[in-house]
Amino acid sequence: MNPLRRLASQTAVYGVSSIVGRFLNYLLVPLYTYTFVPADYGVVAEFYAYMGFLAVLMVFGLETGYFRFRNDDDRPANLVFATALRFLLLINGGMLLAAVLLQQPIADLLRHGDHPQYIWWTVAILAMDSVGAIAFARLRAENRALHFAGIKLIEIGANIGLNLFFIVLCRQAWEADPDSALGRLWNPAIGIGYVFLANLAASGLKLALLSPLLRDGLTGLGAVFDGALFRRMIRYSLPMVLIGLAGIVNEMLDRAALKFLLPHDDATNMAQLGIYSASYKLSILMMLFIQAFRYAGEPFFFAYARERDARQIYALVLNWFVICCVFIFLLVTLYLDLFQYFVGAAYREGLGVVPILLLANLLLGVYVNLSVWYKLTDRTLMGAWVALTGAAVTVAMLWLLVPRYGYQGAAWAHLVCYSVMVVLSYLLGRRYYPVPYDLRRVAAYILLGLGLYAAGRWLTDAADWNGLAAGTLLLLLYLAVVALTDGRRLMRQTAGARLET
Repeated sequence: MNPLRRLASQTAVYGVSSIVGRFLNYLLVPLYTYTFVPADYGVVAEFYAYMGFLAVLMVFGLETGYFRFRNDDDRPANLVFATALRFLLLINGGMLLAAVLLQQPIADLLRHGDHPQYIWWTVAILAMDSVGAIAFARLRAENRALHFAGIKLIEIGANIGLNLFFIVLCRQAWEADPDSALGRLWNPAIGIGYVFLANLAASGLKLALLSPLLRDGLTGLGAVFDGALFRRMIRYSLPMVLIGLAGIVNEMLDRAALKFLLPHDDATNMAQLGIYSASYKLSILMMLFIQAFRYAGEPFFFAYARERDARQIYALVLNWFVICCVFIFLLVTLYLDLFQYFVGAAYREGLGVVPILLLANLLLGVYVNLSVWYKLTDRTLMGAWVALTGAAVTVAMLWLLVPRYGYQGAAWAHLVCYSVMVVLSYLLGRRYYPVPYDLRRVAAYILLGLGLYAAGRWLTDAADWNGLAAGTLLLLLYLAVVALTDGRRLMRQTAGARLET
């Protein structure tokens, strides 16, 4: 099968679970923002930011390590899986025990002393997700994308259903009659905590669905812990932890730090955090596309690396990727008057950060493509330094900009960070694994997107056009430009890509 078509088809399947599934999850944002005040929603944003950091630590980069070693030295693939799985079970079990024992002092430190249960609920979610992550990695490596997508969608459906059950049905029943069967299931003291409980139950269901894979990793053929293999895997994977942590700093530190950096009282800071986080959700379409691409792209890059035309294919992938990302940028920004209704009226003052965040995430996607150089050459430690440099830029920009410009400064910090990382990764890639990227076309499409966005603003603000009409016209213009300038060329290159051997 044509390699690019295979990558596109698997990205589409993974996109069902990440883009479609997460979009359904994204529909919970109106539920939260129309039900809870910004300060309450800020609690969810804060804890999910913490979860982003812990998720990286609790997987130890072993997903990528599994891809790297499963076909190495002709060893049984289940041996690599079993080794990673046993380690993750041990380390995550220990972290959950520590969270249960230390929940109160940790909650006091985070200024949530009235709700210590949030601590162990969060770690329990992460422990199950971390063990599940290595099972999902096995599904990806075995090209079982439909199985992967099915379990992901079931998990997301359970999470959505439980949110609706508790926050809508049970809460309304409690308001009508606190002594009713459903009303007794709603405790106002828990409130926003039902978001965590729904997630906890959904993660447990996911782990149950993955249990056949986990059982095979514990009792199946070759299911033993190989100490020598583990030492090789962890040496390769630990730099990926640094890369992941740096990535989370770049992606989520703003939501963890806003309450401490904003120059207001705690209540106002939490409200500002809630507003910013709700606006951040409007850039989620770009992130979901990048996530789907990562799921399909990482195993594809490793599997195709030995082919003669690999570097040309990687360059072509970047061209298509940027075309798609610019389309998403325009779709959201040109129709922002419609997308704004996904958040409550109290949150819409933050909509100005959406274009900045979309552009920043577009650059993050470019960096994901460029990072192939350190993964394929085993220079993960050098890749970690690029990510750590980006993290340092993020910290510096947040420190400088947030106290002065509020959450607008946090959005600009994202953009500056990813710009620096793209430049560094490209320069290092040219030295260690040169790929003939068509930089002029990539830059031209990004500039075209910015130009069309600016034209849309002018048409609606100065020329008094209808926003939907202007957006539709400009989006069609973008598609026409793509078709006329690059459509045939890119399709011809894609069709001519050498079949896999």
